[in-house]
Amino acid sequence: MKGIVKAFDGLPKIVKFILALPVLDIVWAVYRLCRSLNKNNVLGIVLAIIMLFVCPAIFWLVDMITILLANKVLWID
Repeated sequence: MKGIVKAFDGLPKIVKFILALPVLDIVWAVYRLCRSLNKNNVLGIVLAIIMLFVCPAIFWLVDMITILLANKVLWID
């Protein structure tokens, strides 16, 4: 899991932005799940699973904004 998180953190900003497009935003939901699993954050794991199945299309805009402004994906860790 650490390798996945480190690989996504090291991506260039443009690639992160492309992965935040509405159809591809599922990638960031999986990233959030891996990040929470890596830190053993139970609340983060539950929220990531919910986001993975229920609302991945909602957070694409939030992901795009945070990637443009801070070059990272917003998460509770």
